[in-house]
Amino acid sequence: MVLLRCLYGVYKSCRRRNIGCIRAGFCSGSVFRRSSEPQPQLPTRESNSRPRRTVCQLVLDHFDFQYREELGEQWESSRNVLLNPQCWQHGVLLNRYSDLTGLHTHLKSLGHCSLLPQPRASSVHGLLQCFIPEQAVRLPTQRHRPGWLKQYYLLNAASLLPVLALGLRDGEKVLDLCSAPGGKALALLQTASPGLLHCNEVEESRFEWLLKTLESYIPLSVRDTVTVTNVDGRTIGSSQPDKYDKVLVDAPCSNDRSWLYTPGDQQGALWLKERAQLPHLQKELLCSALSTVRPGGLVVYSTCTFSRAENQSVVEEVLTSCSGVELVDLEEELIGSLSKHFTFARLQPPLGYLIVPEQGRTWGPMFVCRLRRIY
Repeated sequence: MVLLRCLYGVYKSCRRRNIGCIRAGFCSGSVFRRSSEPQPQLPTRESNSRPRRTVCQLVLDHFDFQYREELGEQWESSRNVLLNPQCWQHGVLLNRYSDLTGLHTHLKSLGHCSLLPQPRASSVHGLLQCFIPEQAVRLPTQRHRPGWLKQYYLLNAASLLPVLALGLRDGEKVLDLCSAPGGKALALLQTASPGLLHCNEVEESRFEWLLKTLESYIPLSVRDTVTVTNVDGRTIGSSQPDKYDKVLVDAPCSNDRSWLYTPGDQQGALWLKERAQLPHLQKELLCSALSTVRPGGLVVYSTCTFSRAENQSVVEEVLTSCSGVELVDLEEELIGSLSKHFTFARLQPPLGYLIVPEQGRTWGPMFVCRLRRIY
């Protein structure tokens, strides 16, 4: 899953197929409805006792050299978590379009608690509901069944921060520029009812994955508001200027959780070489987003890496090179409520927010920064 996302750095060589906008039928022949068929039984705990993966020492050495300098003592606690997948926690994002009868109570009985305060439409997080476990357990992944909407989506709960930072409101037009596999698009639809949700993904196999995700969670009544495209996100700014109220750029990055388990030093060396190209791609995608958002609109930039070069440095370069753009802090209410569950790094320079994993709070890494286009 994440390996393809890491290799997104070779973006220019990807096979591109512009299929345009597919509205009200983004999966041919699919039907979205609340099924009257018998619902699956409530999920039970699934332990993390999976086969132990092998760490790529070359990548680990590279991370140690870079992140000890950038994160200081926080790297050591994060390092311990990343090297022990058995301790990773998994969030449970509920699907408001499915039948959730008894699920809230059942999750609490399994030791899950709500990530956010009681949902309400006027709050920063809208109607979004996510439950997180106290220990390293995960629910089983629900299988795709045509005609039935899945009840929940498993994710690293830190990945909801970019969605919450966007602050989507009913009726707004929003673009998810690098959308696959679709978790953040689903989360956006849990927070509000947008006038338009445009999901884009350039890499073809990930695009198909995105379609399957949307088919598994989104009902027929919502499909008319969702557009899915398979184009180079760097071109959308010029082809659709000033169109969206808000844009999410969950940029392709050197996903640190995955890269530590690169299959062999040869592949690790290749990926580390490609890593140097990522900041340029990330800047181009962010500039495209700032062109396609309307004046006064918001753009949220996010990655799932600790890397300063892919996080603060990209934002710094865009703020320096793009006129009419300003940094917008996240709401104290939002950061305060999430600090109960997430650990935030002390960033230098202090641009954006970085969630770092530690024992008992294994969420992250996730970097988030919010920008506003002034004119």
